[in-house]
Formats: sequence, C-alpha cells, structure tokens
Amino acid sequence: MIVWRKSSHSEGQDQGGTCVELADLGTSVGVRDSKNPSGSHLTLTRTDLHQLTEAIRNSRR
Repeated sequence: MIVWRKSSHSEGQDQGGTCVELADLGTSVGVRDSKNPSGSHLTLTRTDLHQLTEAIRNSRR
C-alpha cells in the first residue's frame, strides 16, 4: 500500500488549495496532485526530486 503525505506548508490545504502529495516508493518518490488523488502520478528518483525542489526554491529568490 502506498501512503501519500501532504506538506503541512501546503496553501489552503483545508479548502482544496494548491499542493502536491509525496509517497515513498522505496528507491524513488511518487508525486501527485492532491486535488486529483485518483489520477496519475510522477515517479522521480530522490536526486531528481531534490534538484526539482532546489530549482523551485531558486526561482522564488
């Protein structure tokens, strides 16, 4: 069973705000849209997820 987790920092998580959920898939990480939990998800390596989050952080500076 895959356990999906939403960040406590998600915007408006109680009102269906913009956020993603992550799941530990062993050697990789699943990423999905929290508003569409039955939809598809991305599977990223941990390195790719780290690079993605760093790119997002850097674009906000």
